[in-house]
This record gives sequence, C-alpha cells and structure tokens, in this order.
Amino acid sequence: MNKVILGITGASGAIYAKVLLDKLEKLSDQIEDVGVILSDNAKKVWEVELGNSNYKNISFRIYDKMDFNAPFASGSAKYNIMIICPCSMGSMGRISAGISDDLLTRAADVILKERRKLILVPRDTPYSLIHINNMHTITMAGGIICPASPSFYSKPKDFEELASTVADRILDLCGFEIESFRWND
Repeated sequence: MNKVILGITGASGAIYAKVLLDKLEKLSDQIEDVGVILSDNAKKVWEVELGNSNYKNISFRIYDKMDFNAPFASGSAKYNIMIICPCSMGSMGRISAGISDDLLTRAADVILKERRKLILVPRDTPYSLIHINNMHTITMAGGIICPASPSFYSKPKDFEELASTVADRILDLCGFEIESFRWND
C-alpha cells in the first residue's frame, strides 16, 4: 500500500490539484494514507481559478505548512510518493537548493534522501535557465519533472477532462493501476 504526500502550491493550475485529489479518493484500495500540504497562496489561487473554496472539503488530512511533527517530515514514516501539483518555481528552487524551510520542502528533501518517488508538476511557461537548472538538479537527485502539459488525442470535452490527461500521467508515474485513455489502445 502506498503512502502519499500531496503538496499544492500557489502556482496557477488549481484544476490539476482538484482533479488529482478526486482521482486519489478513488484509489483507496491502493493507498494507505494521503497527507496534504496546502499553501496559503494555493488557497487563494484555488478560489480565483475555480471560483470556490472546496479545498476546505478535502477528504484527506491537511497539514499546516510549518507542522514539522507531520509523520512525513521523517523518513521513518515510510511515505513512498510525493507529488507537488501544481509546483511553483519558488518551491522547486528551494527543493533544488536543499532548503527545508517549511513542511513542503522538508517532505521533498526526505523523499529525495530516502530515494523514494518525488514528482513535481510545474505549470509555468516559459522556463528560464534558472528553472531548467533547478529541474536538472532535481532530476539528477532522483525526482521526476512532469510539466502540466495536457494531451489532446483523447479529445477532452472540458477543462476537467483536459486536466485529467495530466492527472492520469502523474498517477501512471506513481505506479497506480488506473483506467485512462491510452494512445492507439
């Protein structure tokens, strides 16, 4: 069974986090626990982009960004997957530099040092050389950069279906067994 940490930062792309949360709820047979870290800016962006405050109704436990007593602040808790979706470039930069100044960056540091699965989902475009170098550093440390680049070959009919193409890719990278549109399947 998987133990998952989901970090949601203030980068644009709250729809990706919402769809990913919905899909994680349906994977209870493959997940032991999900801990959520929701930044203050993530809440503001969610409200602006999605027009609601439904993040308050997340069914998983939400941890305060400064709660270093959260189980996944230590490798001994054996959380094996961390997804940051969407991932701001500021968060990515701090992770790349090894700065553990809040629970999000500490958890990412733990996941990397324990050689577990870290998936960062940046939504920004274009990338600067600093962003690319941070992505390179995280990749070399064992992390996976999965840009929020939706696919169109499944002919998504609305924003949620479009965001699902990214969420499904993230879940595939995590190793979950999911139903998803597959190219030429």
